[in-house]
Amino acid sequence: MEQNAQEDIKAHLMQTNEKYRHLMEKHLEYKRQVETLEAKHALTAAEELEEHRLKKLKLRLKDEMEQLVSQYKLQHAG
Repeated sequence: MEQNAQEDIKAHLMQTNEKYRHLMEKHLEYKRQVETLEAKHALTAAEELEEHRLKKLKLRLKDEMEQLVSQYKLQHAG
């Protein structure tokens, strides 16, 4: 599928799908937290674990968002 169409679907879901919007907000929150940790010169062991945990959470959310996009495509294929 064309990239613009993919972005259009994501924008539509942001406006119309509460679950997608919630997932996106959490994903951005985790992204900001990871960026804060990555900006540090050196991380403690606990911070490294937290960074790893946040990255896993981000990936899980991204997978869920992509699943919603795929479901939307299937429902609106024509």
